[in-house]
Amino acid sequence: MYRAIIMVIDSMGIGAMKDCRDFGDIPECNTLKHVCEFNNGLNVPNLEKLGLGNIQTFMGIKPVEAPVGTVATLVEKSKGKDTTTGHWEIAGITLDRPFATFPDGFPSELIEKFIQETKCGGVLANRPASGTAIIEELNDEHHTTKFPIVYTSADSVFQIAVDIDLIPLETLYDWCLTARRILTDGDYYVSRVIARPYRIIDNKPTRISKYRRDYSIEPIAPTLLNEVKDNGGKVIGIGKIEDIFSKSGITHAIHTGSNKEGLELTLSAVKRELPLEDIAYIKGKDYNDTEIVFTNLVDTDMLYGHRNDPKGYGAAIEEIDTYLTPIIESMNEHDLLIITADHGCDPTVPGTDHTREKVPMLLYSKSLPSKGNLGELEGFDTIAGFVRDWIKG
Repeated sequence: MYRAIIMVIDSMGIGAMKDCRDFGDIPECNTLKHVCEFNNGLNVPNLEKLGLGNIQTFMGIKPVEAPVGTVATLVEKSKGKDTTTGHWEIAGITLDRPFATFPDGFPSELIEKFIQETKCGGVLANRPASGTAIIEELNDEHHTTKFPIVYTSADSVFQIAVDIDLIPLETLYDWCLTARRILTDGDYYVSRVIARPYRIIDNKPTRISKYRRDYSIEPIAPTLLNEVKDNGGKVIGIGKIEDIFSKSGITHAIHTGSNKEGLELTLSAVKRELPLEDIAYIKGKDYNDTEIVFTNLVDTDMLYGHRNDPKGYGAAIEEIDTYLTPIIESMNEHDLLIITADHGCDPTVPGTDHTREKVPMLLYSKSLPSKGNLGELEGFDTIAGFVRDWIKG
């Protein structure tokens, strides 16, 4: 009954890649280091015991002589700094071709086709923007015209925001599916279409995280997840995992509205208390004992990294740490826990976009002696290799 639990702390990078300037970033980027410094250290005793402070100097996270986990710094091989690229590489896919970005907005022919096929009447914005800023800026016009707010970022994303008290949520999802089809059929190579629903709460446009959906391009090759699924095992996606992989290789999935919800569900999965039949793609199917629990904890990125909020970012990491005690206590000797990230989003440097960074890997099992700090390893797909070897027993 070998099982792997992969927890991705979204955007918790630990230092700029050598080619960071090619992606518009500065060499000083280091998300975790700068979050620690801003907060005069973090209270993360479990991450500390696992060996996070042995990777490099992080204020308030002490190195320990005998860490219980094995740690490493992973260097991304793929060309990108986005969620899809990072998660795909974790699962075994390396991208030589970066996803397309649109620093000047989307081409007019693409927008015209989107308007024609959705019958939405028109769009607002069509430019790179902060999601929270653009809905505040254009909310009144959105209410007057009922046109969706379409925007992008430094990442390969086509984002659609609407007030779901004005435009039904189902319509927003339909528009996103149309955009995904147009972008897939054409030669645009856009990583994700993202539904960004919001409501007016206390007279302020406020995004509703639990209704967000990501419509990713389908993986270009089979991943570790497909291997496990095709061999009769379970792959349980928590958070936006099923969206990132366009459901490929996933057998069970449940969306989350917050890190807390994702952590609670991960703990339930480790305890084998998740109602799997309720979240299964195929009801009544029998599976073998091989299992991957794959969790994305998005608040660090979505709520704090992109909003330049290092204080909130630090608090989110501390919250994650509190759940590691019950998660580890609930693991058995055949469980492997891996904690990592998918890119950076340094909230202390200019801009609100992802940053091209290395990521940490913390690996722990009750039956696996620590190997200390393995140093820098080439490829986030190192994780796929560890998991593949583990679940073979």
